[in-house]
Amino acid sequence: MSDETEAPKSDKDVSERPARVEKSASAFRTISEVADELELPQHVLRFWETKFPQVRPMKRGGGRRYYRPDDVQLLYRIRDLLYVDGYTIKGVQKLMRQSGSVRNFVSETQPHVPLGDTDTTTTAAPAPVPEVTAPSDTAWLDEVNGIVTELKSLRHQLLDSAG
Repeated sequence: MSDETEAPKSDKDVSERPARVEKSASAFRTISEVADELELPQHVLRFWETKFPQVRPMKRGGGRRYYRPDDVQLLYRIRDLLYVDGYTIKGVQKLMRQSGSVRNFVSETQPHVPLGDTDTTTTAAPAPVPEVTAPSDTAWLDEVNGIVTELKSLRHQLLDSAG
């Protein structure tokens, strides 16, 4: 064992690499840029394209993907619902169908939370949840029981007339 420090594995130090130039908000982004921004692996984005047909990056020569700014916003919304809010893919698909359009779906977005950020004291307060007028559990159960009773009655009538 020697007291010498280990030499760097590369001749170029990491600090000497040119920094990525910030693109304008309206610029198209490559899959690697979007994956870095969303803190996700690229294969996850490609998988989401199969599950969410609303995510449609432009494909150029060689199959290179270029994401529009709207695609990036949609991906942020999907990522936040899956990884921050705990939705399943089917749950996000259902929310997308219920919102009627991609624009409505994306407009429901709250401020993006970095995936590693667990400090909730600095995030904005959640948007108020709209009041939903759904039947109470007992009213729903009473309605289902009424339907079952009616179906049984119809079944008995059919059996009696056939029999």
